[in-house]
Amino acid sequence: MVFSNVVFLFLFLPAVLFLYFLIRTELRNILLVVFSLIFYAWGEPTYIILMLISIFINYIFGLLIDRFQAKASLKKLSLTLAIICNLLILGYFKYANFLITNINELFNTSIVLEPIALPIGISFYTFQALSYLIDVYRKNADVQKNVLHLALYISLFPQLIAGPIVRYNDIDQQIRTRIVTYNHVVTGVKRFIIGLAKKVLIANQMGLVADEIFSMSPDSMSIGLAWLGIIAYTLQIYFDFSGYSDMAIGLGKMFGFDFLENFRYPYISRSISEFWRRWHISLGNWFRDYVYIPLGGNRVSSFKVYRNLFIVWLLTGFWHGASWTFMAWGLYYGLFIALEKAGLSRLLSKLWRPLQHSYVLIIVIIGWVFFRADNFMYSFEFIQTMFAGNSTVLIDRTAQFYLHEYWYVYVLAIVCATPILPFLQEKMEQAKIAYISAFIKPIYYGLIFILSITYVANSTYNPFIYFRF
Repeated sequence: MVFSNVVFLFLFLPAVLFLYFLIRTELRNILLVVFSLIFYAWGEPTYIILMLISIFINYIFGLLIDRFQAKASLKKLSLTLAIICNLLILGYFKYANFLITNINELFNTSIVLEPIALPIGISFYTFQALSYLIDVYRKNADVQKNVLHLALYISLFPQLIAGPIVRYNDIDQQIRTRIVTYNHVVTGVKRFIIGLAKKVLIANQMGLVADEIFSMSPDSMSIGLAWLGIIAYTLQIYFDFSGYSDMAIGLGKMFGFDFLENFRYPYISRSISEFWRRWHISLGNWFRDYVYIPLGGNRVSSFKVYRNLFIVWLLTGFWHGASWTFMAWGLYYGLFIALEKAGLSRLLSKLWRPLQHSYVLIIVIIGWVFFRADNFMYSFEFIQTMFAGNSTVLIDRTAQFYLHEYWYVYVLAIVCATPILPFLQEKMEQAKIAYISAFIKPIYYGLIFILSITYVANSTYNPFIYFRF
């Protein structure tokens, strides 16, 4: 089940909200666990067993780590075994087919492994479980002795399938006790509506264009068509992912949880390092705190600093999917971040601001080609077409068609990918016309919600980009 699904919007969410505010406060966590497991089991009930196994394993290992706090060797062994168990589960479901395929190609073998379906959200909830165990090990968080509370942390449906990756010590107290106010609910509803609109009104529209163009052969495209395709995907992936994060944060608010922000207008960045401080913030923070810093971070020799960077970015690429193109995508960003650390950032800071933004956008857009394409051959051919390597035709009839049919979506998406609208809203309030804003806002959110619901009800195109994560 996904948030932009009719069943979720008209059945699941109203039911859980109604019951949540109907029952006694001390029963609310039980209710959320039950509904979270139903939510997860909706598409494939058998994977609920995997979720329960993950909860049980991490509960037991958390207790063991806490029990052996005074015995360093046993404490470290418990954490090591816990990490191995979690990574083995993730590795089997996410990477086993990839591994067998590459072994067969490398050694000319014929090992047969039936395709393994990837449980939705397994990377997200595995990383959350690991952060809990590592924080207990480091004494940055108290062990959770109530298995229901840990189950709620791992399975909580707002952030279960697409993040943000919530750290245990950020919501530990909220799991134990929280007060849901009227402002919480109103803020949550507004945030959810904005996220839903991002997903169905912008991301899905851009996704249609991207899917159709990327289904074509690059050598048959015009230069303009290739750029329209990758810009559509660049906008799709941002509004799809940030839209889901907005919906997750909004849903969390409705139930009394405060999740941290996951996106801060990344496409306005002026360096690649800044881009990754604004894009998928929870994942970047996770790798920084649990991989980069333990490897030594910036506190080691220059060689080791760059080694650490490339390890982190190789793992970041691999986390996104079982494919060489994902790993190349990760190393691609690792290279530019290393170059910026080596001195490129000082050079960039002296450039005219539009040139800084242009540098980031070009690098990011090229990176998305590797992320979107199924293989390297297609990626390189597509990039060649973008830069006139396969075609000298700037605009063909197909490109003209997409420009004519979708120009308004491109314009809307580009505007909404910047903080222009929040800036205008702030100026209205500073101009002491907040009463106008107070009158317009309910109409604004109401219209957006009606448009989004209309689209959900009438469209059969509702892709979920992050199914493979």
